[in-house]
Formats: sequence, structure tokens, C-alpha cells
Amino acid sequence: MNYLAHGYRFLDNPVFAAGTAVPDWLCVVDRRVRVRSRRLKVELPDLSLEPQQLVAGMLQHLQDDDTFHRSGTFLMLESEIGVRFRRKMPDRFDHRPGFLGHIVTELLLDAFLAEEQPEILRAYYEAMDEVDSAFVETVVNQVASRTTEQLAWFVQKFRESQFLYDYLDDSRLLGRLNQVLRRVTLPPIDEQCLSVLRDARALLRQYGNTLLQEVESVSAVCAG
Repeated sequence: MNYLAHGYRFLDNPVFAAGTAVPDWLCVVDRRVRVRSRRLKVELPDLSLEPQQLVAGMLQHLQDDDTFHRSGTFLMLESEIGVRFRRKMPDRFDHRPGFLGHIVTELLLDAFLAEEQPEILRAYYEAMDEVDSAFVETVVNQVASRTTEQLAWFVQKFRESQFLYDYLDDSRLLGRLNQVLRRVTLPPIDEQCLSVLRDARALLRQYGNTLLQEVESVSAVCAG
């Protein structure tokens, strides 16, 4: 799952919603900084209310990912989209098709949500704007495996760029995918892959509600 799919259910609680974004923010800022369920559950009772809500959001993210990545619908889509990329990249030693099958499914689920609920991206970013980025970094440094001095800066950039809107357009999505590929030291993809993104978008429109229902069937951790 990606940012919007993790957080859209919790926009009435901006701190909790921001917590659901923390693991993905850390993957961009510094992949060595991790939040783990076991440690978060140990730390949670000793925190004051607002930090508790942020940490509970992190736990929700981890729980949702565990459910999502074991979903039969997700596994089917990941495989099908990966196969379509493989047809464009026939080298069997090319690691991109499997990676792209996974990440494109997640990003296009966010796009599906934004299409189905036209105001949801605006509401999501408004909720993110209510949370102090320095507070997020301070709490994360208290509960994560190691500390970072880059998270507050990135949270602000995340809010300013509003790049989730780019997932609604195949060409802009391709550009965002190439940013991710560069970050994990894989070669970029070119415009011949736009047809794969178009087909993948159609698949997510067909199966998006099923994916969301499979995750939502697992109750929230502590969103109250």
C-alpha cells in the first residue's frame, strides 16, 4: 500500500494519519531507519497522547501492509502487471518487472482512490498540513531503530510537492516511477511502458474496491 491507501480512512485524526505515512517517508529519507512493530508496541504505553497517536498510525501501516501483501488479489495483480512489464523487458536477468509489478499496483491503488473520491487528495494533504513535521521527527527518533535529521525536512517537501496527484496521469506516473528506480539503482523505463501503465490502471479500476475491502476487514489499531 502507498500513502493515500494507508491514510484515507483516518483523516479525521491527522496525527494518526501522518503516522501511517511514516514508514514510507523513512524509506525515502533513510532506509536504514526502521520502525518495527515489536518496539512500537513496547514504547506505546509510555507515550503521551499525541505521540501515542502517531505511533499507533505507524502500527496501522505495518498491519495494513502485512494484510495487503498476503491478499490474493494483490498477488494476482502484482504478477499480472509484472508479466506485462516483462514483455517489454525480455532479459530474464532484468529485476525491474517484478519490482514494478509490486509498486505500480500500490501507486495505482492510490490513483483509483483519488478517482473514486475526487476530494480525497485535497483532504489528505490538508490533514498532513495540520501535523508539525519537527514533532514527527522527534517521535520517530524516540521509537525507531536509529535516528534521522532528515525526516522533518522531507515531510515538508512531501506536503509542498503533492506528488500523489501525478499518479492520475500515465506520463507523470512514469516519471515518478523512474525516480523510484533511480533510488534503488535500477535503470529507468521509457515511454514504451506507458501501454503497461494504461492496462494496469484498467486492472486497478476493476479490482481496486476488492483490494481495499480486504484491508479494511482488519480493524483499525487505535484510530480513536
